[in-house]
Amino acid sequence: MRMELTKAVLDCMQALRRRLREEQGVDIRLSQPGAIKAMLTACAESQVDETRALGERLGELSGIQLAPPPPPALSEEELIAKYTRYAGPLRG
Repeated sequence: MRMELTKAVLDCMQALRRRLREEQGVDIRLSQPGAIKAMLTACAESQVDETRALGERLGELSGIQLAPPPPPALSEEELIAKYTRYAGPLRG
């Protein structure tokens, strides 16, 4: 399945390409396979709100969404607290 690249998608990709090159040193060619996913991944890792917002816009325009990041792993202390917490009377 091939996505149609509209002017809005291409404009957003060009803006992101410049921003990602300056911000992260990432050079993504618009013609390379998987360019949109690579841009979305780089945007998700960005510390700059404007870059992340542009990535969200590209996702909306292209219809491509990345899987949400996995929840952070619990520390050993948090795991112990979670599984040793009293949960009510024991049945059995």
